[in-house]
Amino acid sequence: MMMRMAIVGGGLGGLTLARILRRHGIEAVVHEREANRSARAQGGMLDLHPESGQHALAEAGLDEEFRSTARPEGEEHRILDPAGRTLVHHMPRPGSFDGRPEVDRAVLRGLLLDALPPDAVAWGRRLVAASPRRGGGFVLTFDSGHRAECDILVGADGARSVVRALLTDAQLSHVSSHVELTISDAERRHPDLAELVGPGNLWCVGVSQILAAQRLGDGSIRVGISLPADDRDLDAYRDKRVLLDLFDGWDTRLTALIDAGDDAPTTRRVEALPVGARWAHQPGITLLGDAAHLMPPVGEGANQAMLDAAELAREIVAHPADPDAAIRSYEEAMFARIQPIAEMCARVQAMMLSPTAADDLVRFFTPRTAEPAAPR
Repeated sequence: MMMRMAIVGGGLGGLTLARILRRHGIEAVVHEREANRSARAQGGMLDLHPESGQHALAEAGLDEEFRSTARPEGEEHRILDPAGRTLVHHMPRPGSFDGRPEVDRAVLRGLLLDALPPDAVAWGRRLVAASPRRGGGFVLTFDSGHRAECDILVGADGARSVVRALLTDAQLSHVSSHVELTISDAERRHPDLAELVGPGNLWCVGVSQILAAQRLGDGSIRVGISLPADDRDLDAYRDKRVLLDLFDGWDTRLTALIDAGDDAPTTRRVEALPVGARWAHQPGITLLGDAAHLMPPVGEGANQAMLDAAELAREIVAHPADPDAAIRSYEEAMFARIQPIAEMCARVQAMMLSPTAADDLVRFFTPRTAEPAAPR
């Protein structure tokens, strides 16, 4: 009997898994809570790393499509101090895909969706409960009242994963607060800000606070403010005047990024799982991406989710008659791979919001010169 596989979550990890499995003749249904592919905005740009995100796209047979939509120039980034002085300026090699080219998250998700048949994704399926089934497998219950059964369950359902609760009671911790604004049609409406941000990323680093901006492929600018975690009500940051007060004394060319936001700011708590979080293997179930190892957002989340998907798919394809062996092998390798990456992400997150962040980031992004050989 062919195994029935359910992937909960139609983000980049879940869709990558479904696509690679389909290439090998293995069907899986993706249950996605959103009503359709355009139900909400998908966020900003992602830099896809050759060894992880780009590798997964190659396994999905979509590397050429990626190259046709990615923006190598988006890899440019600058770090400024509150006075507007440039501390670091990284320029990618023009037209080169050797580094970590940027791509809009929505565009990347669209590539994966377009590569799947329409019946591969069940939209409007918000999972509210998953319970083991007698004899193996699971019963899934969605908020609509719909129920589905599966033999293999993969939780790709993000930070607040419902599937995770079947494997571990690990709790999320609040690591920072994030505020976001959007400046649409920046070249026409705010050419000075478009020039300031450039084609890639801009980080303005102060004492335990960052004002960042990122150029998206549609010409808009995504502005983000990162602040240390505290007990302050996030609704307070929905007022631009409050945000401008936080950056009082900064160069007005930088704070103009806040003023130019189209609408009221949006806010969210940035959370993470404990570094080293893992679970004991259970038959027929596993996790990938943020559901498995939610980390601070410093450039690894999407890349590692897609690599999880590629490695899990590889194991399932290699062990089609023994999915438990496939899952066990995937989990052991994933835990070992993620541990040092999660440690690095935690260090970078702490560094970026420290009182000495500017100096620390300059050292972090400045290539080390080889030390002269000791005389013999």
